[in-house]
Amino acid sequence: MPSIGTKTYEAAAPLNVTFIGLGVMGFPMAGHLAQAGHTVCVYNRTPAKARDWVQEFGGTGAPTPREAAHGADVVFICVGNDDDLRSVVLGPDGALAGMKPGTLLVDHTTASAKVARELHAVAQEQGIAFIDAPVSGGQGGAVNGVLTVMCGGEADAFERMRPVAMAYAQAVTLIGTSGSGQLAKMVNQICIAGLVQGLSEGIAFGQKAGLDMKLVLGVVSKGAAQSWQMENRGATMVDGQFDFGFAVDWMRKDLNLVLDESRSNGARVPVTALVDQFYADVQQMGGNRWDTSSLVKRLR
Repeated sequence: MPSIGTKTYEAAAPLNVTFIGLGVMGFPMAGHLAQAGHTVCVYNRTPAKARDWVQEFGGTGAPTPREAAHGADVVFICVGNDDDLRSVVLGPDGALAGMKPGTLLVDHTTASAKVARELHAVAQEQGIAFIDAPVSGGQGGAVNGVLTVMCGGEADAFERMRPVAMAYAQAVTLIGTSGSGQLAKMVNQICIAGLVQGLSEGIAFGQKAGLDMKLVLGVVSKGAAQSWQMENRGATMVDGQFDFGFAVDWMRKDLNLVLDESRSNGARVPVTALVDQFYADVQQMGGNRWDTSSLVKRLR
C-alpha cells in the first residue's frame, strides 16, 4: 500500500503543525498535512521513521516531543495507548512543555475518556486547548485521507482544528465535551466487534453448508445485512487473508477500554465481552498481528 494517496484538499490557512507518532496511521496523516500546504515537524520514538517521513514529505524532525512542538500552532498526536500518550505529552520533554498559550493540542490516539479529561485539564491550566479526536477508517482511510474523526472538547477549539484535520479526513464531528470523542470511538468498536463476529459466523456456516460464499455475500450485501465489513472484508475472510492493518492486539486494547468504561458507567455489553474473549482465542492461535476479520479462523 502506498504511504499516501491522492486527494483534493479543502482550502485552509497554512500553519506550523507538529505530528507526534508515525505509525501506520500517523505516517500518512502527517503526509496529508504536508501535502495540504502546512509546515510540518514530526517526532517518532524510532528516529528512523521520522527520517523516512522527512525524506518523503519534507518538513523537519525533532529529537523530543517538546522540541517538535516548539513554535507549532497545532500539535497532533497519534500513539498507542494511555501510557504512550502521557509519555509524549507530559513531563519536561513532553509536547505541552514546548507549546505556548493559545495553541491547540489534538489527540488522535484511541485512548480512555479518563486520560482525555486528564490532559484537557492539564492543557487548560497552561492556556492550551485540547481536543480528543480518535479516528475510524483504518490504514486505508489514513492513506487515502478519508478518515472519520470523533471529537470531544470546546466548540471554538474544534472549529480551529477542523479545517486542518480535513487534510486527512472526510468527516470531522464534535460529539460533546472532553472525553466524548473517545466514548464515541468506543461505540464504534462495540459495533464493529458484533458485526465481525456475525459475519464470521455467517461465512463459516455457509462454507459448512457447501455454498459459494463469495456469491452469497454478493447477494446478501445488496440487502439488510449489508455493512462496511461485509463489503470490504467478506471476500478476504473467505480466502483466509488477514493482513489489512488493524491488528487483533489493538482491537483487544480498544475493547478493554470499552469494558473498563462500562464497569464505571453501568452499561451492559455482553456481546462485546464475549467477542473480546474470542479475540483472545485468536491471539492464542498466533494471530496477534492478524487483522480483526481473523475472528472467522476460530470457526474453521
